[in-house]
Amino acid sequence: MTGGTDRFEQFSHKAHDVADKIGSTFVSGFHVLALFAIGATIVWAAAFSFFEMTARGHAEVEDILLLFIYLELGAMVGIYFTTNHMPVRFLIYVALTALTRLLIGMASLEHIDLADAIQEPHYGLIVVTVGILLLSIAVLILRYASYSYPSARRSPASGVATSPDEIT
Repeated sequence: MTGGTDRFEQFSHKAHDVADKIGSTFVSGFHVLALFAIGATIVWAAAFSFFEMTARGHAEVEDILLLFIYLELGAMVGIYFTTNHMPVRFLIYVALTALTRLLIGMASLEHIDLADAIQEPHYGLIVVTVGILLLSIAVLILRYASYSYPSARRSPASGVATSPDEIT
């Protein structure tokens, strides 16, 4: 009876291997499709924002920072597409740029004067500024950690980066 059991186990392993290959193909296909959709959405949103700025006839600092956010998101998708690693630092850069954009918007919209802000603190500005400081410290820690404890080394022959942290 062991001959039948061995054949069943072989069949089970082959079926499992085939299912793994089919599943991997579907996941890879969805991965590529989703990345193209996200990339296309970023390009569409950036183009829409750019055309909106040109229709107005001028761009403000907030508008330029928004374009930088789109650029960072596009770079993040590109790195993820080529390396299959999510560059965490890029997410923090996007958050830093967004908070900077918010800070500039708050200061210009509410016409906050520095002399008045020193006398009577604007807590919204303080919260956003502390957020920028914390995210900057997080980037510093990540940079130090990726330098001190790299996940992969550069290829000695080619010098090509093999880790997403070495690319940025």
